[in-house]
Amino acid sequence: MLLSSAGWLHDALVLFAGLWAGTINAIVGSGTLVTFPVLVALGYAPVAATISNAMGLVAGNIAGSWGYRRELAGLGGTLLRLLPASILGGITGAWLLLHLPEDVFGTVAPFLIVVALLFVVFQPKLQSWVRERAARSAEPGTVLQGPARPSWTLTVLIYLAGVYGGYFVAAQGILLVGILGIFLHGTLQNANAVKNILVLGVNLVAAASYMLFAFDRIVWPVVALIAVGSLIGGFIGAAVGRRLHPVVLRTVIVLLGLGALWIMVF
Repeated sequence: MLLSSAGWLHDALVLFAGLWAGTINAIVGSGTLVTFPVLVALGYAPVAATISNAMGLVAGNIAGSWGYRRELAGLGGTLLRLLPASILGGITGAWLLLHLPEDVFGTVAPFLIVVALLFVVFQPKLQSWVRERAARSAEPGTVLQGPARPSWTLTVLIYLAGVYGGYFVAAQGILLVGILGIFLHGTLQNANAVKNILVLGVNLVAAASYMLFAFDRIVWPVVALIAVGSLIGGFIGAAVGRRLHPVVLRTVIVLLGLGALWIMVF
């Protein structure tokens, strides 16, 4: 089914969904929960919609990552350790998408979003607890400051989030911000910047996997429209998100997460 045969309204809906998804992906994530229902409602099969959507959103991931580049200052070492774990998880997730029944996601995803939202809501207290525990276990006289080396706990959690992202993409950003907000030594904006890079890595790997092993399921007109929309949205979202107060940003994350949960459950 080509988009040209469906008319300009069809194309406009896909383009706008990509724009909105790119915007909220840069701010927090869960943009797939905008584009995926739109594509399914327009008649695309779930797996084809997931694959085409993930490939189109790569453009928005690039724009959002560039927009948050200042918040990545001093976090190069953190990215060098976490990005491979995220990419490996993305490869695992893409393999699962191509081999598991489609209804598996619907059972697992709502529970993951609930966990992610709890991470975000209680992030300040949990982060303080993690830092206090690290300080108690450090050598006497050691001063903990600046970005710390990622723990193995964080690395494993990032891998698992990558598996989730490679499998369906939806709400991966919320899950990552929840994890990074607690275990990463930095601000919520730092966590958001790292999240954008990790999501970009997962989506690039997933896109490459789809091109190699599921080329016949890719709907290229959909990919193109979502790519254009999400690219513009990524720059808009980065410009807005970087200026949000942590409390406002946390509120936005929770509201979008609850919306994502509602869509998945009902």
